[in-house]
Amino acid sequence: MPTAAPTANASPLLAGPDSSLDGLRTGIQRYLRALGASVDEADDLAQEVLVVGCGTALPPDAAAARAFLRGVARNHWLRTKRWWRRRREREVALAVDELWQATADADDGEALLANLRECLGLLQARTRRALELHYRDGLDWNDVAAQIGLRPNGTKTLVQRARQALRSCIERRTT
Repeated sequence: MPTAAPTANASPLLAGPDSSLDGLRTGIQRYLRALGASVDEADDLAQEVLVVGCGTALPPDAAAARAFLRGVARNHWLRTKRWWRRRREREVALAVDELWQATADADDGEALLANLRECLGLLQARTRRALELHYRDGLDWNDVAAQIGLRPNGTKTLVQRARQALRSCIERRTT
C-alpha cells in the first residue's frame, strides 16, 4: 500500500526512502538493537524517542533530524543502562547488608577477617600476589599481568578463580 506524499508542512522526517512513521520507528529500533537493546526495550525506547521528536523543533533537513533522533535514542538507552546499574548496586548493597548482619555484625567482622587471612594463606604465592597488586595496591590488570608474568585476561581469570576459592573457603570456616 503506497504512502501519501508528504505535504509542504509535513515533518522532514517523513521525506525519505520510507516516508512512513513506521519506517522511522523501524530505523530507530534497528539503531537501538545495534546498541544492544533487546527487542522489547528497543520498541519501548523508539516510542519514547518519537514522542520527543513530536515535541521538538527538529532540523529542517531529514538527515539531520534523523541524526538528532538517533542521539535522543542513544541517550535514552544509556539512561536505562545507568538506572539498571544503580538498581543492581542497590540490590548488591542490600544483599551485603543482610549477609553482614547474619555473619559479621556481632564482632564488626573480626572473625570474617581472620577467616579471610587464613584462606589467603592457603593460596599459591602468585595468586595471592595478583590479589594484593590489584586490590591492595590498586594496579590495573595490565600492570598486574606484567608483574606476575601472565597476560591480562589470564590474570583476570586467575583472580576470578581466587575470589571463588576464597569465598568457598570462608563459607566452610563460618558454618
